[in-house]
Amino acid sequence: MSTAFSLEGRRALVTGANTGIGQAIALGLAAAGAEVICVGRRPCDETVANIRASGGAATSVLADFSDPMAGAELFGGAPVDILVNNAGLIRRNDALDFTEADWDCVMDVNLKSLFFTTQAFGKAVLARKGRGAVVNIASLLSFQGGIRVPSYTASKHGVSGLTKLLANEWAARGINVNAVAPGYIETNNTQALRDDPDRNAAILERIPAGRWGAPEDIAGAAVFLCTPAAQYVHGAILNVDGGWLAR
Repeated sequence: MSTAFSLEGRRALVTGANTGIGQAIALGLAAAGAEVICVGRRPCDETVANIRASGGAATSVLADFSDPMAGAELFGGAPVDILVNNAGLIRRNDALDFTEADWDCVMDVNLKSLFFTTQAFGKAVLARKGRGAVVNIASLLSFQGGIRVPSYTASKHGVSGLTKLLANEWAARGINVNAVAPGYIETNNTQALRDDPDRNAAILERIPAGRWGAPEDIAGAAVFLCTPAAQYVHGAILNVDGGWLAR
């Protein structure tokens, strides 16, 4: 592998790595040579086993990001060079019926915990005068409004803004901060949409690629943003959406 696309000797931490997009990114980082710390509120045993079976190095760590400060304790050990903020959740309801509890739980996990986890990572990297890379998982709803997901939309707009702010502050200090914005991907979060025949058909009709995305479709973009090949990429939101936003 070209050294520009190699992560040999790097240690990466991926939140929400037990399934879906997070699992695919963890596997992709390991395939590029990184040692991967797989973090989730449930054990990431399957992800770790798959990485080890392929000859990679991985460990599992439990953290519940419904506590926005849970990530602040993740960077006190061996140096971490790469942070992928993937942990997230969604609540669906009409705006008129949306509850404060659903608003708060989504914002705490998707935005507040993302910021304070990244803050802790940034402090650790800068304290050792190292280099680092952050990849946030944004969304099509970082750009669009969507329907029936008010807190998710607000949080993902916030992820886009924080990505740019942190890039502005850290680009000259050796930390790349970027985001990947997935389109409609086959994960637990989109199960309700895929189970609705009308919504599923309407979504597929608009996607130029003609299919829902797979978690693996996101992994390549995320891994690229962590490699030396992306060293001059700062504050970018990379859409991986089958052409949805181009329509």
